[in-house]
Amino acid sequence: MASVKQFQVTFDCAEPERVARFWCEVLGYVVPPPPEGFATWDDFDRSLPPERQGSAFACIDPSGVGPRLYFQRVPEGKVVKNRVHLDVRVGAGLVGEERLARLEDECARLVALGAVRVRLLPADGVNESCIVMRDIEGNEFCLD
Repeated sequence: MASVKQFQVTFDCAEPERVARFWCEVLGYVVPPPPEGFATWDDFDRSLPPERQGSAFACIDPSGVGPRLYFQRVPEGKVVKNRVHLDVRVGAGLVGEERLARLEDECARLVALGAVRVRLLPADGVNESCIVMRDIEGNEFCLD
């Protein structure tokens, strides 16, 4: 049996490019080059049938280590809690007040980008503190 070598994380959303650019800022990802034969992604988008224009966007880890993120337009909005979410690991290796300070700094940066702070989950003796947040379309993620 072959093992999985790569995977991408797909987000259903209303505005793929807007959400993709938000996650580029969160994770330090970049927009990949447009397909061959197109100078820009806008040029590529205009080549699509009208009903497909603006229907998808992607971003990648410039180091090639992290998964590709793909954003696809869907007609329905988010109505319930995500069953899968991203943990943005900004406090790895830190504990106590040092960890909380790092999480709070990153939380403030992401709120300025349009994210929403939901709540702090304090350290409980087993898990370190993390902050539950929502992206610009309401998808939950954690600062961990």
